Amino acid sequence: MSWHTMDTSVIMPVEAEGFIQSLETFSLKEVGSARWFKQYEDIVKLNMQAILNASAMHDEFVKELLVSYGKIPVLVHEMILVEVWKHKVFPILCQLQDFNPKNTFHLHMAINHEATIINLLETIMFHKDSCEAADDSVLDLVDYCHRKLILLASKATQESTTVHSKHNLSGTADVSSVSLSSVNELLSQCADLEFEISLKAVSVLRFITDHTNSISAINRMLCTHNMPCVFVQLLDCCPWSRCRGGVVEKFINGRWQKIPPEDHLKMTKLDGQVWISLYNLLLKEDCQRKYDLNSFNKNQLLKLRGFLTEVLIDQLPNLVELQRYLAQLSVTDPAPPKKELILEQIPEMWNSIVQENNGKWKAIAKYQVKETFSPSESDLRSQAQRLAQLYNLDVIESLLPEKPKCGCCGKEATKRCSRCQGEWYCHRECQVKHWPKHKKACQLMAEATEKIQRDLKINN
Repeated sequence: MSWHTMDTSVIMPVEAEGFIQSLETFSLKEVGSARWFKQYEDIVKLNMQAILNASAMHDEFVKELLVSYGKIPVLVHEMILVEVWKHKVFPILCQLQDFNPKNTFHLHMAINHEATIINLLETIMFHKDSCEAADDSVLDLVDYCHRKLILLASKATQESTTVHSKHNLSGTADVSSVSLSSVNELLSQCADLEFEISLKAVSVLRFITDHTNSISAINRMLCTHNMPCVFVQLLDCCPWSRCRGGVVEKFINGRWQKIPPEDHLKMTKLDGQVWISLYNLLLKEDCQRKYDLNSFNKNQLLKLRGFLTEVLIDQLPNLVELQRYLAQLSVTDPAPPKKELILEQIPEMWNSIVQENNGKWKAIAKYQVKETFSPSESDLRSQAQRLAQLYNLDVIESLLPEKPKCGCCGKEATKRCSRCQGEWYCHRECQVKHWPKHKKACQLMAEATEKIQRDLKINN
């Protein structure tokens, strides 16, 4: 049986409904508490089930329930809450003299929670109704993605964390070599996860550019954060591609993969997300009215002409329209956007969490060292057993295959789908046979292309 067609479920729809109904927001002090841990488990299960449903073309009941119960803003809040905790509390916690963890299990969960939620959001935000259901929290999501993309564009997420220099842990008193090693491991995990989280943010922001009609969200992307120029910088530094020992590697499906010379010019899913985002932000009528094409922005955008080769446009044909737009931009000086008097909404989550806890960071860290991240042996065993049962499911093989397997027959595969590069096949015959099942996942970029082409025909 093909690993893409396994009929394995993590949770049933009625269980998912219960989990989603009970989703709630927590305070910063409660991160890692027993109630928080229970919700962490629920979100892990929801994330796994959402991925299964999307990849196997099953009824996407997790997405539907999150939309119908209005819980997407809760997910956004909890993701930003952990982001604040990692920035403000975790570094202090690691330097406390009485921080001598015998087990870092709870801390690993807290660190991983942000990645779990952004993964779930990436899966569900592909759909327009999810973007609409995010309501005002879409502004907080835009700001969150901007923070991650800035880190990505500066390649800060790829730099290894120097524990001793950044956190001065080697000079902390009463910290054993065992605990120091555990903390170093946690900090290294944080750095690795930050890179993967930032890549997920690229996809989430692309879906927002696809679906949002919010004037405030558009204004935030174009005027406040100047996302077109951020995307230009991303394409210029291409942090998901690297060369080691003369071998080109690209970050695909959650890991660095060696790319044969004949595939060096093939577009990855991340490349496609950035180009589609640029197309949406520069060519949509609502966006064009907002964006200020001053001399700096114009010069930055014209750098894109060097990337728009025939090979690239063959892979994403709608980019020919962007190429024409840039050619016209190079010989014109567009008028500045008209000043419009609008009542603009602003994001609140990050500022609200920071203001509520400002000046309390050390107190929160001390409380969590004593009460939250020092569980009893019995609690640790119980929680570890529950997560082990969850992660030991056969479904993990379908979500994280160690070696490329043919999406049709399950044999070892060497050929990748040229459209999405997310599925593998052993022969052309298997690819053709599997197309009806693979179609939905493959159209992550293809649907956007077709949609843009339809819009162009209508406009013309």
